[in-house]
Amino acid sequence: MSENLLTFSTLELFLAGTTGILFFIQVYYCLVVYARPLRAARTTGSTERTTANRAPRPVSVIVYAHGDPEELRRNLPALLNQDYPEYEVIVTNDRSDIESKNVLEQLSTEYQHLHYTDIPADTRYMSHKKLALTMGIKAAKHDILLFTETDCTPISPKWITTMAGTYDRETEIVLGFCTYRHTDGFFQKLIAYDNLMNGLQMLSSALTHHPYTGNGQNLSYRRQLFFARKGFSKSLYLHAGSDDLFINEAANDTNTQVQYSPDALTETCKIEDPSIWKQTKISHAATGRYYKGNALLFYRMDNYSNLLFLLTAFAAFIVGIPGNWLVSILAGSLLTLRFTAKAAVLRKSALLLQQKPQTAWLPVLEIAQPAYDLHVHIYRLFKWRNDFTTKI
Repeated sequence: MSENLLTFSTLELFLAGTTGILFFIQVYYCLVVYARPLRAARTTGSTERTTANRAPRPVSVIVYAHGDPEELRRNLPALLNQDYPEYEVIVTNDRSDIESKNVLEQLSTEYQHLHYTDIPADTRYMSHKKLALTMGIKAAKHDILLFTETDCTPISPKWITTMAGTYDRETEIVLGFCTYRHTDGFFQKLIAYDNLMNGLQMLSSALTHHPYTGNGQNLSYRRQLFFARKGFSKSLYLHAGSDDLFINEAANDTNTQVQYSPDALTETCKIEDPSIWKQTKISHAATGRYYKGNALLFYRMDNYSNLLFLLTAFAAFIVGIPGNWLVSILAGSLLTLRFTAKAAVLRKSALLLQQKPQTAWLPVLEIAQPAYDLHVHIYRLFKWRNDFTTKI
């Protein structure tokens, strides 16, 4: 019996060895990469400490609106009633209609620090969002700019205080996180999981002084940086890229900080229409190929190694049952350990970022998310011409 346990076939050795290597790769991503924001939060106690003794600076909040009057009514008051001494709110209303104009006009009579402008619906050969943001930035009175959208709302009245207080002499960019709290139904769980993973990748890279992207739902940078970089001139031919491509171009190892304390978070509205989320994913896929550096490849390697690990571990478990059952024990143990580690890190990270943990659904979500990403990339193979502001 003992001799049989020490005898392994070539296939068993290959599967066991490959599973072990992939296990250590996965543990590295879980415990080192994705746990980095957790460690940083524990080290500082709270990122709010960095803002405590800094004098308030005037801020211009630029809000990209989609011409939805209900979003304006629901979410603008949280921006207009921030606990901050000097700031203005500039709404750039894309594809506005009479009702949304009426909402903005009514609010502007009540709030003197609210300003707004409209983007013509018939604008052609240019990204509407890039045009809207450029107009808002040119109209801004202050150097520190804070960006969000009307489908988002700050969780705290201290949002501006916390984000703007992160700036020091060298800081030109502050990356924030926008949480997604809606988890009723599998589709909502998938969006929340995708949002969490993308957010952890953004934050983790910036914490290692290798920032590569930003989220326009919660983002800040200096007005002078925008003009020094000539705005969106390098990506005007693309519909997307107003946030992530600009940050990818302008961020470096010394000018970027992250801020994800509770007061610095925004929350996005529930996405009811799957096509809206798909379009967001398509936009990100369209701009990813233009990123400098290897950050996207690094995180794609996580997805690839994850799928390979699951395949080889299950294969080793099955092969070991009629063969050497030690291989099955090894595969089962590594699967359990890896799931436990990832579940623990993502649960704590979700709570840190004010999202509901999806621990029970993790085995399904970590397969469904890269599968959906693959679907988006295949879709773009046939629709890539839609990435550009003019037809090719």
